[in-house]
Amino acid sequence: MMWIVLYTAVAIANRGVLPLSGAPYFGVIAAETTVLLLPYLADHFFAPKLSGLAATLIFPLSWAGVEFLSGYIPAKGSWESVAYTQYGNVALMQVAAFTGLAGITFLIGWFAAIANWAWDRGFEPDAVRGGALLYAAVLSVVLLAGAARVARASSGGRTIRVAAVSSAGGIFKPGEVTRILQGKVREEEREPFRQKLLSVQNWLLEKARTEARAGANLVIWPEADLIIFREDESAFLERAQRLAAEEKIYLLMGLGVIHLGVRRPFENKAVLVNPSAEIQFSYRKSRGAPGWETEVYQPGDGHLPVTDTALARVAPAICFEMDFPFFISQAGRAGADVLLVPANDWEKIKDVHFRMAVFRAVENGVSLVRATKSGVSGAVDPYGRLLAATDHFSPDARAMVAQVPVARVPTFYARFGDLFAWLCILALLSLIVFGLRQSRQQRDYAHGTPAAARNLHR
Repeated sequence: MMWIVLYTAVAIANRGVLPLSGAPYFGVIAAETTVLLLPYLADHFFAPKLSGLAATLIFPLSWAGVEFLSGYIPAKGSWESVAYTQYGNVALMQVAAFTGLAGITFLIGWFAAIANWAWDRGFEPDAVRGGALLYAAVLSVVLLAGAARVARASSGGRTIRVAAVSSAGGIFKPGEVTRILQGKVREEEREPFRQKLLSVQNWLLEKARTEARAGANLVIWPEADLIIFREDESAFLERAQRLAAEEKIYLLMGLGVIHLGVRRPFENKAVLVNPSAEIQFSYRKSRGAPGWETEVYQPGDGHLPVTDTALARVAPAICFEMDFPFFISQAGRAGADVLLVPANDWEKIKDVHFRMAVFRAVENGVSLVRATKSGVSGAVDPYGRLLAATDHFSPDARAMVAQVPVARVPTFYARFGDLFAWLCILALLSLIVFGLRQSRQQRDYAHGTPAAARNLHR
């Protein structure tokens, strides 16, 4: 029954979120439901074998551990993490700087376990006071420490003006862009498509020039917002380099390069050009989104290029890659100041996907600038505080402009990664073993085994 209830809830919640339909959609929902059920099963089978407050730890430890391990699934990442529900609770979000998402998940799960533990005891004050006070004390310390961390954050320091701009709509017919990215272009379509692509290039270059003259130090374009055939790439890059040199800006381009006639035609890149007209890096997306992209894109080597510029130490990541905390932690370990993220969403996921990305900023102590096509473009500081945001679907949508701090904030998570999550798994296994041993000893004692009786009374 519990599986059916969860399945129904997950199926409804993911309508329009998962880019699937029909049998594949319901198959994925069934798999996700089974994963979500694991902490409840662990609590059902093992919590009764423990006494006192130790029994309340099975559920939060297993929830944190299951979420963490399922985050390594290539087509899933950290989607479905309950920690993301705490976006906007800036004090609690600071936990991610020390434990990653696992610490927030643990606190949420422990509250549920404490509430259930109190329910089982009829909410009798003498029976539940100790557990309730312990949880309240832990949560209070966490929230006060988080609030203090944010309050002590410097409000001064150097900033850079960053602008996120995206191309105008209405140039392509529905489905044409997807066909181009998949390399499904007939010979007679190549030139008409080239002319449409050229108009997008002109638009983006002109918008970059406008923002540069308005004071932007860095302009960023969304994921594959500029699409170009491979044979036209060199000529376009020369134009971009010339603009960057003329306007004295850094230009981070979300670039989709199409290699027609090959099995995997789509290069999904982030290319940074500096004011000296040099290409500072050309990074190829390493983790493709589930669906058609994984079938047609040319994956990168999995290494984020963390690069020193005159503005800041910057690192790129592209859209779906931001859903993998362990992957983005490369930027934190390498000492990046600012994470630059070209992205492409759709309306159903625009808010949650932006909020998920914000947690990567807190985990790694970096500022984040996210330029998004069909979604929310925004910038946050290393504490997850919103600096600016623009919704692509808003009637008054315009370029997102923000003054972004460049001072990196060292974090425990950036240095030690998912240590807390692994400790949760270790603690869970230890409690299960201890509980099973205690249960066996109690059972043997009930049957009059002398050795068991001696062990039980030690």
